[in-house]
Amino acid sequence: MPMVRAGSSPGGPESASTPIWLLPPVLLAVCTAVAVSLTPSTARAQVVWIGVLATAAVAVAAWQAACRARTLDELRRQYAGREAILHRHLSEQEAETVRMAKETLPAAMAQLQKGSTTEEVLHNVVHVSRVSPEFEAAHKAVLRYVLEAVEAEEDLRDSAQRAFVNIARRVQAIVHQQAQELRELEDKHGQDPEVFGDLLRVDHRTALVGRLADSIAVLGGARPGRQWQQTIPLFNVLRGAMSRITDYQRVDLHSVAEVGILGRGVEPLIHALAELLDNATRYSPPQTRVHLTATEIQTGVAIEMEDAGIGLTDEARTRAERALAQSSPTGIDLDDLGESPRLGLAVVGRLARTNDFKVSFRASAYGGVRVVLMVPQELITATPVPGGAMAKAATLPPPRRRGGPLRRSEVTTEEPAPVASSRTANGLPQRRRRTRAVIPPMRQKPEAATTTESKTSVSAAPPPQAGMWLAAFQEGISGESRAESPDLRSDGLSDKESERN
Repeated sequence: MPMVRAGSSPGGPESASTPIWLLPPVLLAVCTAVAVSLTPSTARAQVVWIGVLATAAVAVAAWQAACRARTLDELRRQYAGREAILHRHLSEQEAETVRMAKETLPAAMAQLQKGSTTEEVLHNVVHVSRVSPEFEAAHKAVLRYVLEAVEAEEDLRDSAQRAFVNIARRVQAIVHQQAQELRELEDKHGQDPEVFGDLLRVDHRTALVGRLADSIAVLGGARPGRQWQQTIPLFNVLRGAMSRITDYQRVDLHSVAEVGILGRGVEPLIHALAELLDNATRYSPPQTRVHLTATEIQTGVAIEMEDAGIGLTDEARTRAERALAQSSPTGIDLDDLGESPRLGLAVVGRLARTNDFKVSFRASAYGGVRVVLMVPQELITATPVPGGAMAKAATLPPPRRRGGPLRRSEVTTEEPAPVASSRTANGLPQRRRRTRAVIPPMRQKPEAATTTESKTSVSAAPPPQAGMWLAAFQEGISGESRAESPDLRSDGLSDKESERN
């Protein structure tokens, strides 16, 4: 026979509790009967009445207690049911809250950053289920409030970034105009070595201002100022990066892979390398050298630069990697730069993310920092001229004569070369000198008639250093011999720069 649980049908609470509440009256009735049997006959009537009244009172009290017990049991069952329902609702609400924090809110932020409005995000993302309508309404209200606040901050940041980009573009326009005027002055005063050297030094400083303006524009989410259409040899790209730093004379350019960089990646690569080289020269002793090499690997090109500074601690390396990782496709938050901003790594991180560069920091054999920048295979092609930049410099035809002093190659050993013998009337000596790279430098010394003229002739013979403006680099990308740069110096620029540094 199956057992019936207490409090369940058919016995129910009444059948289970009936023996319990009847037990006290029954016991009292038995006691009354015993007392009546022991009491004399004259007093039995009083004992009987007292026993009956007591038994009735106890029975009523026991019945009331049983009723209250049944009521309490019913209340307990109702409370347990309600508690289970509330616990289930609470679990569902907690699950929805966790889902909002881990899934809904990140997805909403992603759509908001892509340009969607708050209403579109709420329509596409919010899918609350198994919760009460009140909680769903509160859920949407909280999410709407957060999205509106984030959208306002995004609009404010975008406005600030656009303002910075506009300011950077204005500075770039001024720098470009100043560079054109400086080139005109170089054409005009190209035969005066002192004036020409001063103009080149000012031109170099102008290029540094242009790099700073480009950095601000990049941090604002824009591209660097100049866009290249043709493929540029990697050798020229490295020289272009060297030309945009102050201590370019401290950079030793070693072996370079004979590959070309596609036009869309030239300016970002030049700018990123310039920022890394600037850090390498800025945070290393001034008497040390910075070594720059480029090696072709299976996945692209690895450009390595090593300095002899104090190196990076684990904390400094973590901070540098964090600065690289903080960049985003929409630009870096300007508040993250701090009161004394260091733009270099932030700019490199932005360019690396946009152009798929990979930058890593390692310990250098010279005790400093070794930075490796990986250029992806998608930005690399065969060098435009077979044999690389040096072959191109050796095979270009002689330039057309435009008047002015004779070039060094046209001066005989009996007649000393004039001071500006390697320049033309338009003040671009580097272009003509690079085409004459086949002439050994050792022939320059016997051509000088005096000690002063010989010294000036030797200093004017090599091609211009990286500190010169990129006019010839942009107009004629002709490359140059490894033996001619960067340790040889030109027209007083290096001497004055070294005195200032």
